[in-house]
Amino acid sequence: MSTVTLGIGPKSYTIACADGQEAHIRALGAMIAEKYAQLGQTRAPLEAQNLLFAALFLADELDQAKKQGAGGPAPDTAELDRLRQHAAALEAELAEARKAAARPAPAPAPATAAPQPDLFGGAPRPDPLAMALAERLEALAERAEASAAALEAMAPSA
Repeated sequence: MSTVTLGIGPKSYTIACADGQEAHIRALGAMIAEKYAQLGQTRAPLEAQNLLFAALFLADELDQAKKQGAGGPAPDTAELDRLRQHAAALEAELAEARKAAARPAPAPAPATAAPQPDLFGGAPRPDPLAMALAERLEALAERAEASAAALEAMAPSA
């Protein structure tokens, strides 16, 4: 058995602890001393009340950490399943759009001429069908990424 002396506020407290736990007890005491110092000029006349307030500060921090961390509420599995299904549907739609984009373009009709530059000498206008397909692919990819991000945010931490 070892003993550690903790300075909290104006008093010192001697605490018994297991051998090898001295540094840990000192670190915990420092946390209590820090919360005690937050009381500032609003200290109560009784030292026990001041220690209680410091403990309440620590308990509040612990409660907030539990709510934000692994001790928080379990994720809504129905919502996770819905998002997974939505992501799978988007991935299938994206795969289909990529297949369509990879198919060879139909041969141009013989009556059409080469693309004409604009009147001011600029580059030929892009094919509107190709532009529409590219925009659709981009929109699908963005939706798939947003769904994947939502799934990752809702999934429990590993």
